[in-house]
Amino acid sequence: MKKSSQNNVDLSWKRYIFPAIHPEGLKILLCFVGLFLLLGITSTILAWMGFVLCVFTFYFFRNPDRAIPQKESYVLSPADGVVSNIKPVIPPKELDLGDKPLTRISIFMSVFNVHVNRTPMSGTVHKLNYRSGKFVNISDKDSEDNERQEISLITTSGKKIGVIQIAGLVARRIYCPLKEGQKLKAGERFGMIRFGSRLDVFLPEGIEPKVVLGQIAVAGETILADFDGEQNKIEGVIK
Repeated sequence: MKKSSQNNVDLSWKRYIFPAIHPEGLKILLCFVGLFLLLGITSTILAWMGFVLCVFTFYFFRNPDRAIPQKESYVLSPADGVVSNIKPVIPPKELDLGDKPLTRISIFMSVFNVHVNRTPMSGTVHKLNYRSGKFVNISDKDSEDNERQEISLITTSGKKIGVIQIAGLVARRIYCPLKEGQKLKAGERFGMIRFGSRLDVFLPEGIEPKVVLGQIAVAGETILADFDGEQNKIEGVIK
């Protein structure tokens, strides 16, 4: 009898002590390992500092697997962190999401969160727009000063949603290898941001959020909204 794939899920302590690491972090980790070995020759104290940097780098770039909900109408969180803001905002014109205010859900990631970003819904990359920025603190103000990568997706239902990666104050660096026309699955890894940042999600008109301020979000698992809710509301009015 063929075993279920669920039986292959690693539930041991190893998944917490030795998690997978994102490829973007490997080169940085190797640099710190080399620094650690070099400092070990000159000073014990400096060697310990290098060791701490290696451990932190490994921890920061961890890339764990997630249990992705399989309902196509779910809008999943693209990032780990805290839901820091929910409010109507006019989306960037470059994303072709219209000129009316849409509900924007902001998720703030601290340096202790997993920074690998995941696709909120299955669909096709519609628009990409990159903006360089300054080394300024991330916040919930509607600022254009931060480095950002703006993404719009046409979902399998035909609706458009927006996702924006926003880099923070420390060592800003956005990684997003997406291309226009690329097809993505819900929960699929699509990029990351280094050392403190924020992810914004623009919901289509009429879609209500299912999260609240201060809620902890998990990338690829937490449900930010449900497109079925809009359909049920319409059917209720018709009846």
